[in-house]
Amino acid sequence: MSALVARSRQAALLEVRAKLDALERSLPARNPRSRVVPHSSVRASQRLNRAAGTLAASVLLDSALEHYRGAFKNKAMFTPLVVSTLTLAVSAHGVADHRQTAHRIRQGVYGAGAITGLLGSAFHVYNVLKRPGGLVWQNLFHGAPLGAPMAILLSGLLGSAAEEVRDSAPGRAHVLGFSAGRLLAVVSGIGLLGTTGEAGLLHFRGAFQNPAMYVPVTLPPAGGALLLTAAAGPRRRNRWFTRWWLRVVQFVGLAGVGFHIWGVQRRMGGWRNWTQNVQSGPPIPAPPSFTGLAVAGLAALGLLEDEPHG
Repeated sequence: MSALVARSRQAALLEVRAKLDALERSLPARNPRSRVVPHSSVRASQRLNRAAGTLAASVLLDSALEHYRGAFKNKAMFTPLVVSTLTLAVSAHGVADHRQTAHRIRQGVYGAGAITGLLGSAFHVYNVLKRPGGLVWQNLFHGAPLGAPMAILLSGLLGSAAEEVRDSAPGRAHVLGFSAGRLLAVVSGIGLLGTTGEAGLLHFRGAFQNPAMYVPVTLPPAGGALLLTAAAGPRRRNRWFTRWWLRVVQFVGLAGVGFHIWGVQRRMGGWRNWTQNVQSGPPIPAPPSFTGLAVAGLAALGLLEDEPHG
């Protein structure tokens, strides 16, 4: 009797297992490595967060070096270090965030970055004008760099735009009431032109002794002009050439770090005398500003292609 009960139980278990196997086979196959594809507005926002973070990292290292050289004579010189560190942190958070909602803390930090850039520009202009002779080449070469604070301003603007874009529906992203794609193409294009002006001033000071010093004053401004043209042109156009050019500008920013490292090595004592040569040689953290603005430009092109015709 017990053997009969055991056999009936075993048969029932086999029947249940067969039904479960059939049900599992009827379900679609799952890829264990698959992940949720972010919303198109979120992807554009993450690109802008990445651009803002790249600019913030450049500002953090560059201002730390330059203000250390100035012995932090004014306590306000610590401000860009703190703000750029926070901006870099919230940018990393934004890149990892797949939610389609703006983050208030990120918005606040980006706003502080934009304000810091405006105040920093005023401080740097004052530093140049108060020197004997005022606005002359000597003071522009050796005074506080006029264009440097604009990097944290652009970082704050791009980050703030990222949060607005994140809240938008696909193809309907707006910033301050304007088309996000067009506005960000203008901001990125003007940013590339302004950064080129700063690089051109410093390379002119170096007498363009290396032919490679002409690269950051030719390729990036062309990218800026292409972005401005895209901002004024029709939407949903495949601007493959502009996209390709911006990727070249991305590489220019990264390659510039290597050239500046080599420039420090060429100075007397090379890296053995790094405490002096890093401060007086070409600024190693500066070139990635081109990379950050190129990333923002690519995000702008993506938004333009997602927008309806018009």
